[in-house]
Amino acid sequence: MSSNSPASPVRRGFVDVPFGQVHYREVRREGRPLVLLHASPGSSRQLVPLIEQLGTGRRVLAPDTAGFGDSSPHPLAAPDARDFAATTLAALDALGLEEFDLYGSHTGACIAAEIAIAQPTRVAHLVLDGVGLFEGAFLESLLANYAPAFTPDLDGAYLSRAFQFLRDQCSFWPWYNRTREGRREAGIMPAPALHAWLLELLKANETYPLGYHAAFTWPVRERLPLVPVPTLMMAASDDPLAANTAELAPTLPGARYESLPAASAPAFAARRQAVVESFLG
Repeated sequence: MSSNSPASPVRRGFVDVPFGQVHYREVRREGRPLVLLHASPGSSRQLVPLIEQLGTGRRVLAPDTAGFGDSSPHPLAAPDARDFAATTLAALDALGLEEFDLYGSHTGACIAAEIAIAQPTRVAHLVLDGVGLFEGAFLESLLANYAPAFTPDLDGAYLSRAFQFLRDQCSFWPWYNRTREGRREAGIMPAPALHAWLLELLKANETYPLGYHAAFTWPVRERLPLVPVPTLMMAASDDPLAANTAELAPTLPGARYESLPAASAPAFAARRQAVVESFLG
């Protein structure tokens, strides 16, 4: 395994699963592991700062979801959140993780919730960071427009389209609603960060839509109340799913909701770390 950078404690590895291999990043220490599941698109690379923060005193492990990053594609043609949960559990089984805490962001939150429903005796604590509620005409619009496949072409135009897709996620919600009403105030991330995100997206240029579609169609009103483990629900104030997350939190008995500063705010990272560590104990 090799490090993410010379100064980083994060190491990388692969584990064999029935459908191929799953790639993961981790900080290996003692104690109950914390598993982090990333949002769409991209991979566990997005979570490296959080892995480093939370890995100062415990083992933290973040797999690339099947069909994302360097993991093998999902074996099903149209997997739902429960199917992604099953492939993630296959990786955790292969890694020998019996009991763990679990964190999921956006698409990762849907998958994490389904893991907790399927294997409640193994999940000690659950953190859901940004949970969406997609219904009616808005859901139809997302399914039709949000996650186009970036099929390679000879003039390389797909590369520009992929970059603009990520860039506009920072400025609009949904990204294709380039209007005053769709404007976000999160600010465009620096070009090097966009470049790194783009590289991860391009690894799954034609399979990443499966993760989005699973998240958009997850029956959250039906499934979320079935989560039987202690749960923290949270979202940054500038997360487009913040209002959804706050609305849904009371539907999960005993869940705690925490509103975080804007992700672009200097206080965000430290506050998120403190909230998660306090909840996990």
